[in-house]
Amino acid sequence: MSAILEALGPSRSVLDVGSGTGSYEPACRAVYAVEPSETMIRQRPATAAPVVRAMAEALPLRDDAVDATLAVLTVHHWPDWRRGLAELRRVAPLRVVLAYDTRRHSEFWLVRDYVPEIAELELRRPSADDIAGELDAEPVTPLPVPADFTDGVFPAYWKRPGAYLSPQVRRGCSALAQAPAGAVERGLVRLREDLLSGRWHERYRELLDLTEWDAGFRLIVSRRSTPSPGTTT
Repeated sequence: MSAILEALGPSRSVLDVGSGTGSYEPACRAVYAVEPSETMIRQRPATAAPVVRAMAEALPLRDDAVDATLAVLTVHHWPDWRRGLAELRRVAPLRVVLAYDTRRHSEFWLVRDYVPEIAELELRRPSADDIAGELDAEPVTPLPVPADFTDGVFPAYWKRPGAYLSPQVRRGCSALAQAPAGAVERGLVRLREDLLSGRWHERYRELLDLTEWDAGFRLIVSRRSTPSPGTTT
């Protein structure tokens, strides 16, 4: 979260696009949220930012309505991600996007050795480099995942493999939730066996001494240096 706050800089108004339950909404700023899922909106706490049900591809704001747009681990879910990014550019001069390298995700041990079917899904999604190129972004900053990361994103438990055996953890990981159920179950049976036998710890012992690991998450920052067409200065 600190990296996101730093990227937002002095921005006073922020539009959180694909905001979900509002987990990444920065405090001490005027934050507005857009979320297409009624289910996610119902899960937002009373303290979350005001939210409008809408798609990233058609943001209900005028040009340059806010100082910054924020999109955290959401672009890969958008039906037309290029159009959505164009909307981020339209409504704010600063765009901050947290995305991931889909190739790096596909090399994650859980995918490579247990549920390779996930790679087919991941590699069809826009990768961090694709998003950065579309936004003419600079810089792009790697964000390694700490070993004790508390967020439930897919690779969060890279050093705690037993967590993936929990149905609650799997429900919070879209990669597992969207993969074929049979493939996930077969992979988890193998993972459970490897944990019981000690094979997992032997195979991945190089991970056990690490305090953080690069799962492919990238912070993408895009700034407009000149006013957008049609705006006044």
